[in-house]
Amino acid sequence: MASSDGAVDSASRGIRHNSPMEIHTRSEAIVVDNISKIYTTPNGPLKVLDDINFRAEQSESIAIVGVSGSGKSTLLSLLAGLDLPTSGTISIHGESLTAASEDKRAWLRNRYIGFVFQQFHLLPNLTALENVALPLELRADAQAGAHARTVLAQVGLGSRLQHYPRQLSGGEQQRVALARAYCPHPRILFADEPTGNLDAKTATKVAELLFELNDEYATTLVLVTHDEGLAARCHRRVQLLDGRLWTD
Repeated sequence: MASSDGAVDSASRGIRHNSPMEIHTRSEAIVVDNISKIYTTPNGPLKVLDDINFRAEQSESIAIVGVSGSGKSTLLSLLAGLDLPTSGTISIHGESLTAASEDKRAWLRNRYIGFVFQQFHLLPNLTALENVALPLELRADAQAGAHARTVLAQVGLGSRLQHYPRQLSGGEQQRVALARAYCPHPRILFADEPTGNLDAKTATKVAELLFELNDEYATTLVLVTHDEGLAARCHRRVQLLDGRLWTD
């Protein structure tokens, strides 16, 4: 069924919109109520996200899927406090992101959140060990180097500590990025297309490692991906469609 503007009627796809009170958890890591995101463009307002409601339990893994341009990365940015919604509220572990100052949001990210990106985002002038230790060094952790060595060994790079990103393959760089994300023991991990730049064989290995580490550290994982196989491994799969969030 199509609406008058040609958009597909979501109800005809057998999917439903999440209501704010639909999901109640015993330990909510992320709580999102009625958020929208509107950008100002030369052609007028552009609504990217519309009345999003979302809950995530501690240790739950959730895949967010949708076509390119559907707002997945925008939503992830809002959930991580990198940007603010036009309306609505977001909190992580009881701390409001939307009411916090920029400095407080940075503090909350440092305390609670890890990131894995499609482009790796390693610092080119730092070794693998230095890249992984950096988040802990920013916390003035005297054991940053030791912790970084331990996690790099976990991801199979114990012999590559002194290598720079340019000396590592794409799969190795993503393993360094995973080690960096998990080294501070984040309570929430946001992953934006973490296997998108990898060949199929390497992507499978990285996905295995991602879920192994997530289980070990009991992290809440929110994953944006086009890979349905990767999404299927998560506890829950939700879809962004026409600016709104739906679940199967």
